[in-house]
This record gives sequence, structure tokens and C-alpha cells, in this order.
Amino acid sequence: MRRVLASLAVMPLILFAAACGSEGSPATSASASASASASASASASAGGKVAVTGNVGAKPTVTFPSGSPATTSSYEVIQPGTGTAVKAGDKVIVNLTVYNWDGKGNAVQGSSYDTKAPETIPVNQQLPQVLQEGFTKVKHGGRLLAVLANDAVAQPQQTAPAEPTKVFVFDVVGTQPPALKAATGKETGQSLKGVKVDNPGGEKAPTLTTKTSEKPSDKLVVKTIIEGTGAKVQPNQTLTVHYTGKIWGTDKQFDSSWERGEPAEFPLSGVIQGWQQGLAGVPVGSRVVLSIPPNLGYGDQAQQNIPAKSTLVFVVDVLAAY
Repeated sequence: MRRVLASLAVMPLILFAAACGSEGSPATSASASASASASASASASAGGKVAVTGNVGAKPTVTFPSGSPATTSSYEVIQPGTGTAVKAGDKVIVNLTVYNWDGKGNAVQGSSYDTKAPETIPVNQQLPQVLQEGFTKVKHGGRLLAVLANDAVAQPQQTAPAEPTKVFVFDVVGTQPPALKAATGKETGQSLKGVKVDNPGGEKAPTLTTKTSEKPSDKLVVKTIIEGTGAKVQPNQTLTVHYTGKIWGTDKQFDSSWERGEPAEFPLSGVIQGWQQGLAGVPVGSRVVLSIPPNLGYGDQAQQNIPAKSTLVFVVDVLAAY
């Protein structure tokens, strides 16, 4: 369940497809049939209706009709809520409970009410169409019921076995604040011997210099250049960051989100160990410099623009974590 919930923020279709083995194939929208039925209530092919009871803010009780599960995706607003309206582009914070609607046990797969850890879901085109539309029909404090059947998967593999229809109950807690534009806070005066970081101020990119005769550490080194005041990054979160990466000793740059003109967004658990270990616990709004030894980077495997056994140096602005 944790895998499904955590994946929701990164590749939202996994909320349906994780059980289908389709993690590498995110869809940008649901099928036309799912969209056409989006405003319909969540009903089974036999005509029965999924019923949700209980108060918003507590784990719901879901009752399934007899007969076959629904084969068409749909949503239903159970409680509209009275707070701020959810809009496209928001990162909505929810408590959610998910079931396998298989027409047999209809087993609950998990609930954030049990883990006591609400999830954050970007309301964007990676979500199935029914969720893109459904979320914009509720406000903070509202409850949304969503049925995701196989029609929510774009171009499913023909060889893949049919999977149970998923039923989600989302209680909207709030929305994640927009990502920062750059690191904020006070400069700490920390530095990394052999590496220079110039901070121009404002939203301008820092300058990273790694041309040095100093020998790099064989351990991970993390120095905070600017200390932010936001919440500390958790290992299971998705981050929004700006960064530049260079090779220790050569000043050779191999990557920079600043030069691409937009920040990067990724699950922290999906990147190299040096980033996982170095960024966990860093407050949002911080600028840090990381020296990552080969065993926590790419080791003996050469990558594009990165020789084997390289010590990597990054300057990173942590702009958001959710």
C-alpha cells in the first residue's frame, strides 16, 4: 500500500497500474469512455452503486454492490467541502483509502488514516481524466469517490492480465504551497575545501567551481550554504530542486537544471544514494553542496559525460518536498 500511495505523487497512474506491473508506462489521460462517464456515479455493471459512509476526517466505510465490478471509470463527489476549491495544477494533500473491487472479497489495500501520513497528489495531466475532473469538483474538507477500471489505462499491454477495478476515497486536507524559485534564508558560511560556490543572490543560479588539486573525500560530504526554514525533507518524498553537477577536480559540468530553465522533480528514493543520503533531513529552502564518492554515485559504470569512478559535486537548491 505504501508503494502505491507514495507513487501517486510521482507517477499518478501507478495508483491504478502499480498492481498491473505498468510502472514504466505513465499515461497522460484516460480513455474517451472514462471521460464520458466521469460525471456519472460510481456504479457497477449490474446497476448497483458503491456506497461510502462515515465522516470526512475519519477512515470511511465502503459497501460494494453484488454482481460484477464496474468496467468504466467514474467519480462521485460525496461531500463537496467548504474550503478553498481545488484547481488544475494544485498539489492536493489527501487522506485516501483504496480497495480492490474484484467482486469477491473487495479487500481494502490500505489507508493513510492507518499510516497517519496524508499523501500529496499533483492534479495534472498524468492523472487519469476522471481524477483530473473529480478533484476540481471538491474543496478543502471535501470527499471524493473514484472508481478506476481498466479503461483508465492508455494502451494497456494486450498480454497483461485483467486487474481488479480500484476504488479510492479521497478526503481533501489542503494543497501544497507552490515551489520556491530559489533558496531562501541566511548564508551559513559553511564551505567545502576544494570547491567554491558563489551566491549571486535572488533567483540567479549559483556558480560552482570544482577545479582543484585537493583530494576528494571517500565519504559523502554535505555542506549547507544557505539554510532554509521549511520542513525537513523526508526519504519518501518527491522533491523539486534546481541543481548543477560537476566532476571533482576537473570543473567539468555534466548537468544543470538552471541551464535548462526549469527545476527538476523526482522521488528522492529514485536517485543515486549520494542524493538520498545527502538531501534527507535538509530543510526546504536550503542550498547545499554535495561531494559524492563513486560508491554512492555511479561507481565503476561510466555515464554520459561522467567517467567511471568519478567523485560528483552538486550544488542543489531544495525548492519543495511533498
